[in-house]
Amino acid sequence: MDFTFILDIFYLKTLLQGLLITLMLALIAVLFGTLIAIIPTYLRLSRHKILNIIGSGYVELIRGTPLLVQVMLIYAFVQLPVMTFLGVDFGAFLLGMFALIINSSAYASETFRAGILSVDKGQTEAALSLGMSKASTMRHIIMPQAIKNIMPALGNEFVTLIKETSIFMYLGIAELMYSAQIVKTATYQTKEVYIVTAIMYLALTFTTSKLMLKLEMRMRQQDAK
Repeated sequence: MDFTFILDIFYLKTLLQGLLITLMLALIAVLFGTLIAIIPTYLRLSRHKILNIIGSGYVELIRGTPLLVQVMLIYAFVQLPVMTFLGVDFGAFLLGMFALIINSSAYASETFRAGILSVDKGQTEAALSLGMSKASTMRHIIMPQAIKNIMPALGNEFVTLIKETSIFMYLGIAELMYSAQIVKTATYQTKEVYIVTAIMYLALTFTTSKLMLKLEMRMRQQDAK
């Protein structure tokens, strides 16, 4: 095998730019997906049957269908004009980003729900008996504990999103897999390019996992104090 292509500054720059875009896509998706996840989480925890059905239906629909199908459906039903900037079609980018955020929100919602239910109900009852409202109890008592409980799961979701950004290749967005295709086409070194790409994905996900583990340990140390 010949890996000398990696020494070429153009090919190396292409792959590193793709890696950076992959990281950016995952960060945006997990940030906005986590924020949107609050809505279906509230609906699923609601005592109103209709709201509960809506929230559960949303989560089951998204979790029960492949991300690629979701991207293609959104791309088929929503037509945005071609908006090119620096060689990137932002119409396709926005549609793909929307699909990734929606997908992330469903999984994050289930994580939030599990985290909230893991907090002892006695704390809620105690807070309400002291005169706190349900909203205040959720905000100041339940959610801080729930977030600490779900940090490992959210970290896993971020790692998963890093890998799922490869779906943007089909939309012409120059993330890591798309960049790998460019290098492969130019060098005719299929196996070598994919091995390097896999190593770059592994390096990114491994580093992310270690950072999330350190964050989790730091939070535990603060609780111990």
